Amino acid sequence: MSGFDDMIRSAAPGGNIGKPLMLALGTLLASGALFRGSGAGQTASAPTQPTSDEGAGGLLGGLGGLLNKLQQGGLGNVANSWVGSGQNQPVAPGQLGSALGPSIIKMLVQKSGLSEEEITKQLSQVLPGIVDKLTPNGKLPTAAELSQKM
Repeated sequence: MSGFDDMIRSAAPGGNIGKPLMLALGTLLASGALFRGSGAGQTASAPTQPTSDEGAGGLLGGLGGLLNKLQQGGLGNVANSWVGSGQNQPVAPGQLGSALGPSIIKMLVQKSGLSEEEITKQLSQVLPGIVDKLTPNGKLPTAAELSQKM
């Protein structure tokens, strides 16, 4: 998992991510359980994205589910900018918290030990770069492409 950790650290401003935020990111991206049944693996910009061979529990299920959740929460254009090759649009902590919803934020707070305000603030700063790094070709990576990064 160190390849994933390195990728996350390289995507963060200054490369400095503390353990609580790593726990929250792991929960968001590696736990497809948050997004079961949400159409994980698809985004508005590319309706036929590949899905994970590993089912809902793999990274692709989590990443696809995250993008879908942001799309449903009114942040589709913002999230698409992170996936696409152009400049990443920023997201405000309040917007991110609203798009993810209270149950997911509560789970992230429990996993990380950070306050709701702090978790949404930190995630709003690092998610654009992380999603950008995980989608270098403007689409969700296939399982084979992802395994090369790990």
